[in-house]
Amino acid sequence: MSHLQIVPLAILAAYLLGSIPFAVLSSRLFGLADPRSYGSKNPGATNVLRSGNKSAAVLTLIGDSAKGAVAVLLAQTYGEPAGLGSWFIVGVALAAFFGHIYPVFLGFKGGKGVATAAGVLLAIDPLLGGATLATWLFVAFAFRYSSLAALVAACAAPLYAFLMWGRDSQLVAVAGIAIVLIGKHWPNLQRLMAGTEPKIGSKKKEAQKAGSGV
Repeated sequence: MSHLQIVPLAILAAYLLGSIPFAVLSSRLFGLADPRSYGSKNPGATNVLRSGNKSAAVLTLIGDSAKGAVAVLLAQTYGEPAGLGSWFIVGVALAAFFGHIYPVFLGFKGGKGVATAAGVLLAIDPLLGGATLATWLFVAFAFRYSSLAALVAACAAPLYAFLMWGRDSQLVAVAGIAIVLIGKHWPNLQRLMAGTEPKIGSKKKEAQKAGSGV
């Protein structure tokens, strides 16, 4: 196959992989309500955690992270021998990420992309992904707000990438993901400023008053 055939097929495959709704699937597996029906109505791990089932939330987190990582790792494994450059990795990474946010399987209404972004970054560069994840964990444990942790980590990731790589093409993927994450969490930022944002671990009834999520 020529590059003109491989690239669009790979990007489509990455988008479809990113579209797999692990929050909905894990909730069904554990006999829980659809995460789109309570809390923030966001199909992500943080909202699934509000059901009180930690196993379902962990499974969602692993699945959402893995689909981003797998897409990038496959692109790296098969793209480089085929002579496809770093822009191919950028395209696949963004496709998997946007697949989670705008999944075809959920009517293009998906999650906020934090876990999938983490998987993408870890696959692109484990050091970058680790630094960004450490930032998220520090803020999350210190303040117990998933949305605040996501916003701080999203702002930090492009800075880390620039300090590590300089003006590398893959910085485009990191910056693009960061901008979208900040945009998706803009309502959460407003609730944080108003003092109405629910904290990590808040149960379903509490979360129905406000929303946040991964």
